[in-house]
Amino acid sequence: MKARLSLLYFLQFGVWGCYLTSFGQFLGSGGIGSKIAWFYAAIGLVSIITPSLLGRLADRTGRPERLLAFCHFSAAVVMFSMWRYGMTHPHLEFGVIYPLYLLFLALYMPTMALANTAAFGLLTQSGHNTVTSFPSIRIWGTVGFVAAMWFVNSAYWKDGGLGFSLSDDITVGHMRFQYNAMQLLCSGIMGILAALYSILLPSLKPLDTTCRNVDAFKISMKDSIKTLFGKREIGVFLIFVILSGVCLQISNGFVTPFITHFSGIPEYMDSFASGNATMLFSLSQISEAACILLVGISLKWRGIRFVYAIGLLAWALRFMMLGFGNPGEGLWLIVGSMLVYGLAFNFITIAGHLYIQQVAPSNMKGFAQGLMMFMSNGIGATFGTIAAGSIVNKWCHWEMVGLSGSEAPMRLFMGEWIYPWSIFAFYAFVVMILWLLFFRNKTIL
Repeated sequence: MKARLSLLYFLQFGVWGCYLTSFGQFLGSGGIGSKIAWFYAAIGLVSIITPSLLGRLADRTGRPERLLAFCHFSAAVVMFSMWRYGMTHPHLEFGVIYPLYLLFLALYMPTMALANTAAFGLLTQSGHNTVTSFPSIRIWGTVGFVAAMWFVNSAYWKDGGLGFSLSDDITVGHMRFQYNAMQLLCSGIMGILAALYSILLPSLKPLDTTCRNVDAFKISMKDSIKTLFGKREIGVFLIFVILSGVCLQISNGFVTPFITHFSGIPEYMDSFASGNATMLFSLSQISEAACILLVGISLKWRGIRFVYAIGLLAWALRFMMLGFGNPGEGLWLIVGSMLVYGLAFNFITIAGHLYIQQVAPSNMKGFAQGLMMFMSNGIGATFGTIAAGSIVNKWCHWEMVGLSGSEAPMRLFMGEWIYPWSIFAFYAFVVMILWLLFFRNKTIL
């Protein structure tokens, strides 16, 4: 069972890894780079509605694995449409691609919570402890994410053939998938594979008679929310999920355009790092994989209060290192920011899902997982990422810059990046202090 779920997460996050961290570069090359924040905020817009609704449906039907397959297949179809549009329109129209992207996310984002619900249910059904077993399964999601990133960073398509390159200083360098719509095709293919595989998962056994007698499936969404927020510990936790949710989308949306912008600075124009932003970003996911097994150990050792605080501190360090880093003498700071990501992501997101799974009532665990997505990728990411985009656009702007080894200029996100990164670091640090002040429970799972 653990092996089967590991492959599920490999495919699940491979869909996202194909485009998520390089999507900003694709948007920038298509002429709508100033709208990056809206695309990453879109993750929040759809997470406000669909994950909790489908999580609720999963609770009612008891078949999250079937809903997972349906969502993956439908999302892949939309992604293929986005790829087709991107390939036939070098200059993107916001009014066309943005609605398509919203539809894709409305179908894809629920798969995060549905995969967790199915995995937790199948692990419990097969006699495994979720706290100790889940991290070693979830790590394969990170492996899939990294593998997808490496592929789109290096792959290019020319004259009917697939090739690979790590350099921008050749004719095909700027044809690599990390810069164009081919990343969307890769994501769509992975989505189809994830859908087909989800169908093959075992079915969850229905809830027992006792659960049915208390009308577990007839509890309204309003009552579910009231029940969860009625427990002060859970209510405070979900509020901080909102505050911390913005950090991840800031990272996903702006790190690769930031690293790539060094290609437009003569001092760093020919550096390996500036031409391989997606691959450099993948160090974050490698760090995530290396640190994920620490989550269960840390939760058992010090509890959720300590673990979540370390995650927020790691976000502050990541943003500060990015602000002072560069591909030259400051490369160690950029690499360091990637390595600290493992603690930032796992000690917030993975620890949060494990915590909410443990404290939520047994008849609304699917809804609780969806509600956490609603809080983090919904409310937090939507308003936070839009605000973050305004901050970045205050000091940075897209412009055409000539590059060495290339006849055609490239659109890069130039500006004084140290200011937005410093603001983001200060924000994460303040949230950490507030967390320690207001969340007093030291629950050890």
